[in-house]
This record gives sequence, C-alpha cells and structure tokens, in this order.
Amino acid sequence: MNIPAEKPTNVRYGVLGFACVLSMVTYLDRVCFGTVAPFVQTEFGLKSEDMGWIFGAFTLAYATFEVPTGWLGDVFGPRKTLIRIVLWWSTFTALTGLIFPTPTLPVLAFYAMLAVRFLFGVGEAGAYPNIARAFHNWFPFHERGFAKGTVWMAGRLAGGVTPFIVLALLYETHIADNVAIHTETHWRHIFWVFGVIGIVWCIAFYFWFRDLPREHPQVNDAERALIELGHTAVVPEALPGAIQAGLPKASPRETGIREGDSPLLVPPPHEEGRLKVPWGKLIRSPNLWLICMMYFCASYGWYFNITYLPGFIKDRMEIGDKWTSSWWQYSLMAGLPLLFGSLACIVGGFMTDSFIKRTGNRKWGRRLFGVGGHGLCAVFYFFGMLVMNFENPWPFVLLIATATFWNDMTMGAAWASCIDIGRRFSGIVSGCMNTIGNLGGFAANICTGYILKYYAADLKHAWVVNFLIFTGVYVMAALLWMGFDATKPIDEGDGAGH
Repeated sequence: MNIPAEKPTNVRYGVLGFACVLSMVTYLDRVCFGTVAPFVQTEFGLKSEDMGWIFGAFTLAYATFEVPTGWLGDVFGPRKTLIRIVLWWSTFTALTGLIFPTPTLPVLAFYAMLAVRFLFGVGEAGAYPNIARAFHNWFPFHERGFAKGTVWMAGRLAGGVTPFIVLALLYETHIADNVAIHTETHWRHIFWVFGVIGIVWCIAFYFWFRDLPREHPQVNDAERALIELGHTAVVPEALPGAIQAGLPKASPRETGIREGDSPLLVPPPHEEGRLKVPWGKLIRSPNLWLICMMYFCASYGWYFNITYLPGFIKDRMEIGDKWTSSWWQYSLMAGLPLLFGSLACIVGGFMTDSFIKRTGNRKWGRRLFGVGGHGLCAVFYFFGMLVMNFENPWPFVLLIATATFWNDMTMGAAWASCIDIGRRFSGIVSGCMNTIGNLGGFAANICTGYILKYYAADLKHAWVVNFLIFTGVYVMAALLWMGFDATKPIDEGDGAGH
C-alpha cells in the first residue's frame, strides 16, 4: 500500500537559521577585539609583541579545545554542549570589558587580559564542531556544503560589519587637567552588550532545538525520511517532493555517492557516554592529516584580517571624527575582507554541492574548490604585498579582500569534507581540523608580532616578510588539497558508518 504523498516540512532550515545566528555571534565577539585593539594597546601601553600574545591567547585556546568540545557534542549531543559553551564564552566576552590598567603595576592588566581572552577562546572553540555535528543529524548528504557555506557566510558577514558596529558604539570624553585636555576612548560597554546577545541566543535555542529530527514536534514524516535517507546510499528521486512507499534508487548525480563509496547509515540517537571513538584510526588517517594541515596554512594567512589589519590601515590614514568620510572609509576597509568572504562562503558551498549533484564526483567536488580557491588567494596576497606601501590604502585593501574571497570559496568544501569523512564522528573530525587550523592562527599572531619587533626600524620590510609567508602558506594549502579524498571516511570498513 502506498503512503500518501506528503510535502516535507522545512524545520532543518530553522536549524540552519539558529546556526547562522550563532556563527554571527562568534564573529561579533572575536572581531570586536581586533577592532578595539589599537585603543587597548594605547590605553594599556602595550608593545606589538604583547598584542601578538593577546591575539594568540584566543587562538591557542580555540585550537586546544576544539577536539574536546567536539567530543562533547558527539557524546552528549550538540544541544546541551552548545548551550553550555555559548554561556561560557558570553561571560568572558563581558569580562573583557572589566579589565583596567593599573598605573602602579601595569603588567597585571596585561596578564588579566591574556587570561580572559584565553578563557573566551576555550568557549568559542566548540561552536563550529558542534554545528557540524548538528548538521550531520539534520541535513541530508547533498545539502551539507550549502548549509556549511551559509553558516560561514553569516559569520563572515557579521565579522565584516562588526567594525561599523564597534566604531559606532565607541565614544570619547575629554578630560582637562592643569597641563592639557586628554581624550579618553570608551570601548568596554561594547563587550557587555555582545555578551548579553549570546545569552539571549541560548534561551531561544534551548526551547526550540532538538538533537534529532525525530525528537522535534514540528518535523513531519516526509522531512524525517528525507533527512534519514539522505544519510544512506539510497535517496528518493523526488527529494524536494513527496515520500512514497517503494522508494526508488537515485543516481549518483543526485546523491553525490558513486559506486564503491561506503554507505552512510542513519545516525543513531545519542547514547550519552557510550560512543566509542576510534582514536587510533583518527591519528593514522592520512586524509585527516591532509585536511588539518591545509587548514593550518589557510588560517595562518587569514587571521591577519581580524587581528593586525585594522591597526595596519589605521597607521596609514588620518581618521576623522565619527561619521566623517574618513571614518566611514576606515570602517569599510577594516571589514571589507570579511564582507567579500561572506559572499564567497555561500557561493562556494552552493558550487561544491552543485558540482557533486551534476557529476556524482565527490572527490573533485571538494578538492577542486580547495585547490582553486587557495591558489588564487596566494596570487592576490602576493599582489597585495606589492601595493601595501602606496599612499592610498584602497588598492591594498581591495587585493586583500579579493584574496579573502578566494580563501572563503573553500569553506563549504572544507567543512562538508569533515562531515563526509567523519560521519558520526564529524564533531571530533571538525574539531581536529579547526584545532590544527587555529594553531596556524596562533603561530601567525605570534610570528607576525615578533617579525614586526625584529624589523622595528623598518616596518615596511617587516610587512614584506610577513606577506611573503602568507603567500607561501596558501600555495602549500592548495598542494595539500590535491592529496585529500572526501570519499574515504575514517571509519571505513568497520560498519560504523553512522
């Protein structure tokens, strides 16, 4: 007997909406500090290498806790894990605004900021691995690249507009003494506002989200079948339409699964504390090491956009009062690379899925966009280096923004690849990639600061050295993509394909 045709609900896109808002919150909170960093450096009397360590404290913690928080999501489910970590990092976002320099012992303020930024990074580390774990449960195979690309688009978009928001919320007061009038820039309240936003997200997420489609009251049988069958090698022909009895076998062009690929079985409910992680297979997987080292290289070059770039531009132009033409230009230039990147994330995610649907070739559907994106990113970073000392900073900013566009064309493919090869361990695999990647960001923050210190007498030469390194790491990232194969899961052959 046929099951009556039923149009699938679209609750999974509500999951995507929550994930996108969370991605935006993560970028608001992390890019905020990069934007106020020049004011913090002046107020606290910090050197370039000091700022490098403060930037690096976040990235070191972010890298270190990716795998543990990804493991928590795989074992206890993304709902419980995300609520806890978002509350954690929102608290330390707010605490960032409670640190004041002490004239008698200024080093205390430096170490307090170092500690708070580290603990902030501990919380943010779990965001994207647990989003990946939620998507494993909620999205069929052929929609993952688009979903991950959309999440990164939202984050990059928020990062791009954060300089506008932060600079608009900054305000100054003028204090007169017996010698002169001093201007004090107030930035701490911004961290308090952003901390509250994260708490509001947690409340809404707690009441609406469920770990599995079968647990959500708004999901109908048709959407549940579409999602669960989308985890197998057999997917119904009429994916956007009705679910009927006697489901026909779909072609590789629709599923992205070719003959010889291991099937992806329906994910089981979470059994807290019982998930056995194949750590040996993870460590021995060349595929995992390739994508991790690729992300190390990509992150090394990318972190410049949210750490040193605002100060780099600020040193090269006169910024007038708020709402003046130069203020608007500075705000736009500081956020332009992430705005370009936001567009690239969704375009790249859509294109990797479309390529797989058309060709059925998942290996090249992920690899092609990685090689092309990082290769072109290297080219534009190199040309950016050639114009960075122009009196007008716009040519430099446009080239760096274009480089970031090509870097972010790879994001959908990279994160979908983690789900492809990780399966039910996708939170851990995503955490591994982001761990190694953010160690690249940590290395970049520290190395960039010390190169600036070493060539302090000639900062132009210092930035040439830094940009040659940025160019080189993107070339290496493109080469690493050539060895990666998204059709070879880590747990292949043991029946653990959930």
